[in-house]
Amino acid sequence: VQLQAFGGGLVQTGGSLRLSCKASGTNFRLFGMDWYRQAPGNQREWVATISSSGTTTYLDSVRGRFTISRYNIRRTLHLQMDSLRPDDTAVYYCHILSFWGQGTLVTVSS
Repeated sequence: VQLQAFGGGLVQTGGSLRLSCKASGTNFRLFGMDWYRQAPGNQREWVATISSSGTTTYLDSVRGRFTISRYNIRRTLHLQMDSLRPDDTAVYYCHILSFWGQGTLVTVSS
């Protein structure tokens, strides 16, 4: 299984970014997928999950600002991030089963 995450960048407080993760080597539609993030000096933390059926759950601090979605035909996972804050700054990772993408850096300036 390979996961390739992209879409990170530098954005001002209040801005938006859309992360994407392309999966290969697995029957994508059968499994739930997650986004995690790791800020400098912190442990990796879970951000959001979307089940195989499309049910979503979110970390309290991102609920209402972030939206996780999936496009099974294209084997792609997304994370739409709105109203970004400096404490959202982190490397964001996509995850399925025991596999991780390489991470994409999101930096939110104040």
